[in-house]
Amino acid sequence: MSNRQADIIKTMNEREILFHLYLTQIILLIAAMILGFILFDSFTDFNNIWNIFSFDILLVGGSVGIIVLILEFIMMKFVPKRLYDDGGINERLFQHRNVFHLFFLCSFIAFTEEILFRGVIQTHFGIIIASSIFALMHIRYLYRWVLLLTVICLSFLLGYIYDMTENLWVSIFAHFIIDFVLALKIRYDFKKSMKK
Repeated sequence: MSNRQADIIKTMNEREILFHLYLTQIILLIAAMILGFILFDSFTDFNNIWNIFSFDILLVGGSVGIIVLILEFIMMKFVPKRLYDDGGINERLFQHRNVFHLFFLCSFIAFTEEILFRGVIQTHFGIIIASSIFALMHIRYLYRWVLLLTVICLSFLLGYIYDMTENLWVSIFAHFIIDFVLALKIRYDFKKSMKK
């Protein structure tokens, strides 16, 4: 599956890659809205999982994001690249984007995935089901045990901080920081390789 996805990505141009990325995120957002409408008793219940004025967003979300990034960079340094390789999919998604576009993409991805998996699914079915579905969504990592283990641990960690703070903005911010910094690294590595 992983090789098949990588082969498909290689045949796509930049516009097609972006189209499929945005389409996937829009589908997740629509699924979140439909499930949220069905599962939440009222808009007030849905509104209670958001608190934009909480210091936990920066303190907990930011700290978790930074700790995960430190661990990721340590792993990248010591784990063989072949175990960390997703077939070039993330490179194709992020290496040609400007910083503003990366910021928007990572914000959108973090928002849509967290509202569905933590805000709707975890709120109603618990952390194990939400985190398992989140990990399954990243099926391209199935044959890369390091990436699979990383995404499973990350999913449970995001679920835990959402449970702990009861604030969806906290897990969104942590998710965003991780994705944005790793996307910037991909972009930076690509630009650096082009100068050689």
